[in-house]
Formats: sequence, C-alpha cells, structure tokens
Amino acid sequence: MKYYIIAGEASGDLHGSNLIRSLQQLDPTADVRCWGGDKMAATGATLVKHYRDLAFMGFVEVLTHLKTIFRNLDLCKSDITQYKPDVLILIDYPGFNLRIAGWAKKAGFKVVYYISPQVWAWKESRVPAMKKNIDKMLVILPFEKPYFENKFNWPVTYVGHPLVGAIQAFEANKESHPLPDKLMEVVGHKKIVAILAGSRRQEVQKKLPVMLSMARYFPACQFVVAMAPSLEADFYAPFLAPYPNVMAVNGKTYALLLRAEAALVTSGTATLETALFGVPEVVCYKGNPISYQIAKRLIKVKYISLVNLIMDRLVVEELIQDDFNETSLKKALSSILEDPAVRSRMKKDYAQLKEILSAGGNASDNAATQILEFIR
Repeated sequence: MKYYIIAGEASGDLHGSNLIRSLQQLDPTADVRCWGGDKMAATGATLVKHYRDLAFMGFVEVLTHLKTIFRNLDLCKSDITQYKPDVLILIDYPGFNLRIAGWAKKAGFKVVYYISPQVWAWKESRVPAMKKNIDKMLVILPFEKPYFENKFNWPVTYVGHPLVGAIQAFEANKESHPLPDKLMEVVGHKKIVAILAGSRRQEVQKKLPVMLSMARYFPACQFVVAMAPSLEADFYAPFLAPYPNVMAVNGKTYALLLRAEAALVTSGTATLETALFGVPEVVCYKGNPISYQIAKRLIKVKYISLVNLIMDRLVVEELIQDDFNETSLKKALSSILEDPAVRSRMKKDYAQLKEILSAGGNASDNAATQILEFIR
C-alpha cells in the first residue's frame, strides 16, 4: 500500500521514522512518500521536503514567511494528488497539517492524524474542524483520550507515547552509540551538563547565549551542546567560542543524555526525552516578545513542559521569558547539580512518569496496526 506521511520538525521525523519501520514490518509492500527529515529518509521513504525548510515558529515569524508557507502547501497538495496514497498520515505540526487535512478530506483521501495538536492547551476552537476532517485520530498522551471523548464526543485511540519505545531501544543498544572520543578525552571525570536549545534557528539564537553563560559559573563541569540536525556547525561556532569548557556534538543527543548529570532544555519534546533518560533538568523558554504576549493570553495550561503537564504538577523547574536569565538559571542549575534531595525527588517523579507513559505499549507498533486496520 501507499502511505504519504507529513512531519514538520525534528520530533516528528523521529516518530515518523519509527512508524514507517513498524508499517514496513506489517506491510512488506509499503511504499512511503514523506515530508520529514533524515531519519524518515533513512527508512527508505522518498523524502519530498525536509523539515528544515518548514520550521517557522511564533506569530511574527509565521507572518513574515507566509509566501513560503503557502507555496509549500500548494506543492504538498499537488504531490499528494499525483501520488494517490491509500492513506495520508499527518504527524503533529498543526499549522500546516490541519490545512492539508481539510483539503485532503474534500479531495477524497483517507486521513489519519498521529500525535494530536495540543488543542487542550490553546486553539480548542480547532476541534470541530479536526473531527470533521480527520478519519482517525491516534493520541499519545493519556489525558487526551478522555479530553476528546468526554468534551467533544469524538472517539480517539490512545496508542502510548512513542518516546518510551525509542529510548528503550536506544538504551538496549547503547554501546553502539558512544560519544566522540575527542569529547570523552576532554570530559575525563567532569560532570556533563547537556544543553538542548531547540531545533529552529530563531529559538536557538534566543536561548543558547543564556544557557551557555552557565559555563562561567560551573567551570568544573563540561557543557555539551546537542546541535540540531537542521542547523550547520558554523551557526553554533560563534556562540561556543568564548567558553573553554563547552563542546558540541551532532546527531548524538541520546548518547549525550545517557551520560549527562544535568540538562538545560528548551520546552517541547526534548523535556520529555530528558526525563525518560532520568536526567535532572531545567526547562528554558524565551520567544519573540510580541509572540509571547499573544500566546500568554491564549494558552490555557499551567505548565509549558510535557513532563509537568502529564504529571499535573511541578516536577521540573520552568524558566519562562523574563524569568529565563542568568541569575535564575544559575540558581536552578546549582540545585539540580548539587542538592541530593532535589535530584532524588526528580528521579522518583521521572520513574512514575515513565510508568504512566508505558501503559499503552509500543506506540509505533500500535499506531501502525491501527492504521492498517483502518485502511483495510
């Protein structure tokens, strides 16, 4: 069968690649065409557009790239029409994918959405159109199923969280994923502090300088930046240059988290990945001031990190906008590095989080099974 899959960012590329592998196991004839990244392409899928060309975040940034966005939408519709897939699978990335869903439904394509847009946080008004245009919704957070079913009378399927399986598979084969020898020679017996500053150029430019400033206050630690696969090493070089105890790695985020003592993490999927590796973290967020003020008035949730949202309480500290500064970050990092009680409590909460997310089983396999049953 023919599958057309659209993912618009690094996390979608990861989950999309694992979904493709599960589909290939269940359907040896699977032919996949996709929008995504290197991981999806590595499965043998035909990559139409890389997510690095799609990554616009924030209200202001989107407005300044409207021509590119509409051009991409037209290209996508044309490509789907020519390919004629048996099913269209949309992975998160709501600004783009919900527009494609509306068009695809009218065009007569079967539409599956894997990893729901976070409408429970904001833009709940999208749900009626989603219910109309999406034939099957597969959700990955346990509270999403009762949210959609009780509030909107929309039956959805909880498949578990795909990060659990992805990280378990990595940990089972961790010897095959070492950090570079050059880095390990420098590290020696130092504690590693991982820095995950995001995957988009705009967010890295805003957050990385403050994150890196911690290297001055903790000279005995080795800070390691996990470079985004969508950004070139030359982009990071000027940020890293002033600090002798800072290095960077590319394509080694999981290997880094496996060995990190603490982490400074931008909001998003990375906060959950860090928690599932058991690494004490501080969540950092800073956006365009105008975009942030608009979002602040629209977003309805208490927390910005998935860790805190799923646990429904403050497990990891969140430093947002003006609170994300050197003074606050130094205090928070000192706490998770040096206070045994804080580290112990956080790791205990992480264990509970992992148990909650593991309840659904292997998300990629579950999702692939649901998709095939739906098509057939």
